[in-house]
Amino acid sequence: MTFLEQLQGAERQNGSLLCVGLDPEPSKFPAGLKGNASKIYDFCAKMVDATADLAISFKPQIAYFAAHRAEDQLEKLMAHMRRNAPHVPVILDAKRGDIGATAEQYAIEAFERYGADAVTLSPFMGFDSVQPYLKHHAKGAFLLCRTSNPGGDDLQNQRLASVAGQPLLYEHIAKLAQGPWNLNGQLGLVVGATYPAEIERVRSLAPTLPLLIPGVGAQGGDAVATIKAGYRQSQGLTTGAVIVSSSRAILYASSGDDFVQAARNEAMRTRDVLRAAAQG
Repeated sequence: MTFLEQLQGAERQNGSLLCVGLDPEPSKFPAGLKGNASKIYDFCAKMVDATADLAISFKPQIAYFAAHRAEDQLEKLMAHMRRNAPHVPVILDAKRGDIGATAEQYAIEAFERYGADAVTLSPFMGFDSVQPYLKHHAKGAFLLCRTSNPGGDDLQNQRLASVAGQPLLYEHIAKLAQGPWNLNGQLGLVVGATYPAEIERVRSLAPTLPLLIPGVGAQGGDAVATIKAGYRQSQGLTTGAVIVSSSRAILYASSGDDFVQAARNEAMRTRDVLRAAAQG
């Protein structure tokens, strides 16, 4: 099954457009786990089990594991997700951006070591930095396009005088990903929820690509505006998946003994808001 087929299956089975981001910060863990980096797996596994029937995908951020020398816990978590939530695809949020043999090694890391179904990439070095991942034919790759941080304007919102029509850089990336770079239908785009107008613009340029949209929840993105900007259906079928990521608002919904139930309640609330916006 390809990554896109997995996404479609999870959307149908869980009735969801919600991606649960796994960004473990031991300093924010609830009492009993707080400050203990050796409990990263335990905390994240509880979040996975609490939301496995509510998510279209999971998105572990590799830096939160590597910073605490917890790569072995990430491997264990990936195995846990494959075993206990096999219908929910996993996007490894790594934002790799190198070329050649180094990119090939990063692809092996993401897809073979960790067993991710998709990975996030920076396309700044061009197609050379994307192509090695496309050799893994059933896997997905999300290219940074219009990110949610204010500094994204420094590059992404600049016009390319050398390209016909002088598109903004993020528009050019969207066109490349929808067109010549998408050799096997494996590409998607990362577009921040804090820019709904740009989500709509990216969707018009890349009508069939899945959009990974972080920034809902703690970062202040509007879930309803996000769905209205990016979600499209044709004859009852989703045309270009929308994957709306929320991390901290779910993971740290409570610092008390009820942290698992609180996370589930917040995930369910967000899932339902997104679903209502899609249906409306």
